[in-house]
Amino acid sequence: MALHYKIEKMTPEDWEQVQAIYLEGIAAGQATFETSAPSWEEWNAAHVSDSKLVARGEEAIFGWAALSPTSRRAVYAGVAEVSVYVGDKYRGQGIGFSLLKALISLSEEQGFWTLQAGIFPENLPSLSLHMKCGFRELGRRERIGKMNGVWRDVILLERRSRTVGQS
Repeated sequence: MALHYKIEKMTPEDWEQVQAIYLEGIAAGQATFETSAPSWEEWNAAHVSDSKLVARGEEAIFGWAALSPTSRRAVYAGVAEVSVYVGDKYRGQGIGFSLLKALISLSEEQGFWTLQAGIFPENLPSLSLHMKCGFRELGRRERIGKMNGVWRDVILLERRSRTVGQS
């Protein structure tokens, strides 16, 4: 059965469900170095304004995507880090692809020329999703962080806009 949903801007009222999906990703241990989810105020302040999306079904949010600034320096104003999370029971149904494609489009409307992502090498579905959406592998940061007593590598990915930042 195909899920019906719309990609829409995230609102503060969505946070409870967005946070629950984020906590699922944290618990799985393959999505982030974070160990807990912040408050809405903290999370919202750490992400680019008007660059937060949800996949909204009739009765639930299935996933979310957002951009975080990579630097406060003016020269990096068009560079952002991508986050995409899909709820456990909604994975494998194209929701992540829909969210990431919409976020890419939104980022270009907002003037971003480079999107980047850092993904654990074990997270093959996320690596595949990003590659499918035009990201390329830049390299591997070995033993970049220690999580639960285990050193973890991160694969660095980048997507350059074909239209923004070309002149």
